[in-house]
Amino acid sequence: MKKIAIIGASYLQLPLVQKCKEMGIETHCFAWEEGAVCKEISDYFYPVSIIDKEQILKICKEIGIDGITSIASDVAVPTVCYVSEKMDLIGNTFQSSVLCTNKYLMRTCFLDNNIASPRFIVANDLNSIGHLKFPLIVKPTDRSGSRGVQRIDIDNELKHAIDRAKVESFSKEVIIEEFISGQEISVESISWKGKHYIITITDKVTSGEPYFVELEHHQPSLLSKDIIDNVKDQTIKALNALGVNYGASHTEFKISNEGKLFIIEIGARMGGDFIGSDLVFLSTGYDYLKSTINIALGQFEMPQMLDEKYSGVYFLSKETERLLQIIQNTGNYNEILVSEITDTELHYVKCSADRSGYFIYQSGKKFKI
Repeated sequence: MKKIAIIGASYLQLPLVQKCKEMGIETHCFAWEEGAVCKEISDYFYPVSIIDKEQILKICKEIGIDGITSIASDVAVPTVCYVSEKMDLIGNTFQSSVLCTNKYLMRTCFLDNNIASPRFIVANDLNSIGHLKFPLIVKPTDRSGSRGVQRIDIDNELKHAIDRAKVESFSKEVIIEEFISGQEISVESISWKGKHYIITITDKVTSGEPYFVELEHHQPSLLSKDIIDNVKDQTIKALNALGVNYGASHTEFKISNEGKLFIIEIGARMGGDFIGSDLVFLSTGYDYLKSTINIALGQFEMPQMLDEKYSGVYFLSKETERLLQIIQNTGNYNEILVSEITDTELHYVKCSADRSGYFIYQSGKKFKI
């Protein structure tokens, strides 16, 4: 039986553990026990911090794992790459993981490779915006899920936004970048030996300023073919620049009101928010989870899209209070496959953790409410 290490054991990794068990693969999960919902279903669980890569490497050598992976978590990526590199397993290099999990280094890489992304600086003690022009986005260099992200429009908002982002940052480093107004999308892809396959493109809806928390995802994108072709080309160029040669990736773009593309960031892992774990399969029929697992184990099959449907997820919050009645009456909607209320109190969102529920749909067309 093949053995695979999974970094993280929260609800984010639950679909991954379930798929491994379906495939008859022995699962070894690493995470702190708090919130470790995968502890009960994985074959083996180790209460070790997911950033303690040396300890995880030691245990993985003792186990004799055949592969290591994680989904939907940037924090896990360096450990996955470190262990796979040290054990000569399939994975991206540790250096690539550093580029993919530090927004400043990623932006610098894009700049060096002539890849369009917002102009940026690192926040410093002077709290100066340098050559940048308002409006601006302030964010931690090393977090995801909209944690610590805020738009500012004037100088006297800068210090508070920087301090707020620092609280969320593991490294206490903050990046400031020019705000790009326009449509948000993401590209879901899979890579093998440096060849990249675009699976689908996701249209996004956010809460808007100042925090831009994602409230809807829909596949496939309704963009024009010309824009989609350009998006695919830029995605491949950026993945090559960052050295993402294996596994799933999630590339986020802004399309300006003038139609210009800007890469916001790339995660060398599946997109969260059910994008990789659920929506890709629902819209394309492609088993993204199985492919990600197989690549970690050194196996690859050419991606095949077996279906053409629309899928998406709507998130419940104070901003989307209208969804509450739908979630409470999902039996009236054939399109809705899964729904959940995670918090009976609705909140105005400042990050993804503030959302209070969701529903996932599949349909012959985009499900609009």
